[in-house]
Amino acid sequence: MAATRAVYDFSADAYVDAVGTQVSEKFEAPLDRATLDAFAEMVIGGQHSDESPLVLDVGCGTGRITSYLAARGLDVRGVDISEGMLSAARVAHPNLTFEEGSLDVLPVASASFDALTAWYSIIHTSLELLLPAWAEFARVLRPGGHLLLAFQAGSNEAVERPDAHGSSATLTHHRHQLSDVAAGLEAGGFEIRARVEREPELAHETTPQAFLVARHSSP
Repeated sequence: MAATRAVYDFSADAYVDAVGTQVSEKFEAPLDRATLDAFAEMVIGGQHSDESPLVLDVGCGTGRITSYLAARGLDVRGVDISEGMLSAARVAHPNLTFEEGSLDVLPVASASFDALTAWYSIIHTSLELLLPAWAEFARVLRPGGHLLLAFQAGSNEAVERPDAHGSSATLTHHRHQLSDVAAGLEAGGFEIRARVEREPELAHETTPQAFLVARHSSP
């Protein structure tokens, strides 16, 4: 976690220049954007009050997914471990709320959110260390709350990148097996509603991309 924070703090400005602060066709394929749109519709459709559903965007980075979902009628708040990325998100999206937090320690009350997204937020965490994250996701979601994960798919291999982005820190990328992530979620109290894996098609992609939609089981 310390290495991941150091790399993203160091490279936040470069990230904004390269990737930006909004969802774009360069970094989200049509299926990716369709998944986000379908998720927003699902969350809104499951709402039983006149208030906008409350969504937590975990690993929000520069607020790209946060703002995308907010534009679709959701009340979205972002959480990230990198203060550098959070600063960029606050500048780009001053109308939204962003706080520091990690996958396994989220700065929110239990059962306080209707949905949670982790869009490529688990790629720096090994499969076994994701177990506390699943427990934390379950803690903050209301019964029946929705979860959307996106990640680089593989065979649970780890790829190390020394001196990532010139930060002097090593950043590890974990390419998770979709079925193993789904099994971990099910063991953590989630019901899998959809699983999708597409082949790499964008310029920066070298591996398949995986998406999981789940629902927090009622006690």
